[in-house]
Amino acid sequence: MQPISSPTTWQNFKRLLSFAKPYKLGFVVAVIGMLGYAGIDVYFLSKLQPLIDEGLTGKNLDFMKWAPLFIIVCFLIRGLCHFIGNYCLAWVGNNVVADLRQKLFEHIMAMPVPYHDKESTGTLISKLTFDTEQVLQATSKSILTLVQQGAFVLGLLVMMFYSSWQLSAIFFLIVPLVAVIVTTVSRRFRKISKNIQGAMGEVTSAAEQTFNGHKVVLTFGGQEREAKRFGQINKHNRQQRMKMVATKAASVPLIQVIASFALAFIFYVVTLDSMKDIQPGTFIAVVTYMTMLLRPLKLLTTVNSEFQKGMAACTSIFAVLDQDKEKDTGSKALTRSAGKIDFKDVNFSYPGAEKVALKKLSFTVSPGETLALVGRSGSGKSTASSLLLRFYDADSGEVQIDGENIQDYKLEDLRRQFAYVSQQVVLFNDTLANNIAYGRPGASEEEIIAAAKSAHVYEFAQNMPQGLNTNIGENGAELSGGQRQRVAIARALLCDAPFLILDEATSALDTESERHIQDALQVLQQNRTCIVIAHRLSTIENADKIIVLEQGEIIEQGEHKSLLAQNGAYAQLHSLQFGQ
Repeated sequence: MQPISSPTTWQNFKRLLSFAKPYKLGFVVAVIGMLGYAGIDVYFLSKLQPLIDEGLTGKNLDFMKWAPLFIIVCFLIRGLCHFIGNYCLAWVGNNVVADLRQKLFEHIMAMPVPYHDKESTGTLISKLTFDTEQVLQATSKSILTLVQQGAFVLGLLVMMFYSSWQLSAIFFLIVPLVAVIVTTVSRRFRKISKNIQGAMGEVTSAAEQTFNGHKVVLTFGGQEREAKRFGQINKHNRQQRMKMVATKAASVPLIQVIASFALAFIFYVVTLDSMKDIQPGTFIAVVTYMTMLLRPLKLLTTVNSEFQKGMAACTSIFAVLDQDKEKDTGSKALTRSAGKIDFKDVNFSYPGAEKVALKKLSFTVSPGETLALVGRSGSGKSTASSLLLRFYDADSGEVQIDGENIQDYKLEDLRRQFAYVSQQVVLFNDTLANNIAYGRPGASEEEIIAAAKSAHVYEFAQNMPQGLNTNIGENGAELSGGQRQRVAIARALLCDAPFLILDEATSALDTESERHIQDALQVLQQNRTCIVIAHRLSTIENADKIIVLEQGEIIEQGEHKSLLAQNGAYAQLHSLQFGQ
């Protein structure tokens, strides 16, 4: 298989420009403003020769009389062009980046679960924030300098050759050298920029990981270890940035030194007899034009680093956008399932893992039944529920709902059939009510209150400042572990889905809360097919069927009493928990 070549800078820039199509009018106005700004500067400098040869010598008195008004008008037009060019280009750039960031966010959200398993959250956040900011530099500051200063350089060259082509021809002696330097520097800028993006992703990822585990770090005295680890990553990021600074700092004076040789050569040439007829104004004008060229050449060289940063960021962003989204292979609609589940010889391994997670898993759950999956950690309990929701697809065998392979159902319809409460409760920085209604945004206030009461959320919500309309902070920071779990269960209750998956759903509850929740779940399970994943066997004694898993295989199945009577693996787990 041939390796896929990485896109060139020009290909990335063309692709970036495609995002600017809706804003092309603003871009055209910006270019007009930038060209006007550069044009006024060139026009103003073009009056230098007549100022010396006509105005200052007294040959043309009208020239000096109109000069003050000319200066004021020039600078008024120049200021207006500067504002139009900068504002319109910033408007285009910010809109392009906002669209790009939105598309990137939506694309990441649409990526399959295996992609999120292998990519760190910090790296993805870095792409969404740092990388898109680098693109903004490419679309605003870089283009502003390239167009404005580029037009200024062209204007100065035209005026130089118009004034004296002999003196101006010397300038082209430095062009090949400048081109070589710019090409070499561009290549290095892009390479370093790519390294900086990777380093920033590492910084974000390391910081996020440490902050999320702050309590664990404090408990085990890991502050010094984490500080040392972050210091190494931070040092690597600094080193990459200093390489960029060194390259930029070396390239600018090098070009200016080369340009100074051309300027010095002009001073030498003008002393020759063949150039004795040159007018003072012409000589001063050409020298001034060449001197004025140094600054835009410096800016054009410097802006190249910003542009290459933006293009390196584009490569990083487009690499994500080119990843395949989660595939929806289904075509059959599913309004509301009857509630039957079948696993038929299902085999599954996680991507890149050598160990089999599920092996020839087969069982049936009839509508309205409660199935409990038990076993040691890593036995495959949660994996089975992940296959039901099609977070992953089985390697072989079939998972069926109502007699149909779940891969034949539309993905959105399939997932709408499930209410899911995991052992890791995820809540949003929003009100209690909105968190409960997350699965049904259109639910009425009465329905939300009813779900809150059933899950015993209403009890503690009444003691909060604004009741159910109280903001609970990031991931429910204002709530206790048991309260967060009850909110998640209230969300599942409100969904009113035909299937209910409880993955260690009562693990964080105290005894009293657990009793309340078990009462609510018994009512909820009457008309629904329920899959309960639990380590605590006290929560699944009333299940219609219990399956004991060991290393992805079924080793026992039956009801609570019959499994105890077998005195096998289930009985051993039971005796360990209850000390019998």
